[in-house]
Amino acid sequence: MTEVFFYHLEYQPLERVLPSLVERTLERGWRAVVQAGSEERVEAIDTLLWTYRDESFLPHGTKRDGNLARQPVYLTSGEENPNGASVRFLVDGAETAELTAYARIVYLFEGRDAAAVARAREQWTSAKAAGCTVTYWQQTPDGRWEKRA
Repeated sequence: MTEVFFYHLEYQPLERVLPSLVERTLERGWRAVVQAGSEERVEAIDTLLWTYRDESFLPHGTKRDGNLARQPVYLTSGEENPNGASVRFLVDGAETAELTAYARIVYLFEGRDAAAVARAREQWTSAKAAGCTVTYWQQTPDGRWEKRA
């Protein structure tokens, strides 16, 4: 059964949260797809994953990099899964029709954006209707995550 996690970003931006979640995914030996809302955002995330920390980077690629099946993390604005990922991150309101094709789906949404919160509620309802296990995580002021539902 697919696990669907909702991360409500309130105190730290996506740029601080996404790399650590992707790191944890790779530490578990899983492959991931990060789906953004636009190609411009894919480019920004591509740069972020190379530069977010001075001492490391997250191995990843986009369609222009080639060897898509070998990429541990694939960045896209579409619904493809060329690396056989078992985890799909959805940011900037990105959607997937294939919820049950993954072991885990992770929605990250901006808590101060009313439209993003409304979209996350719709996605929650859809995931529950699809029979997925759904969990909601809220960010605390110190950047930690608390399971709320």
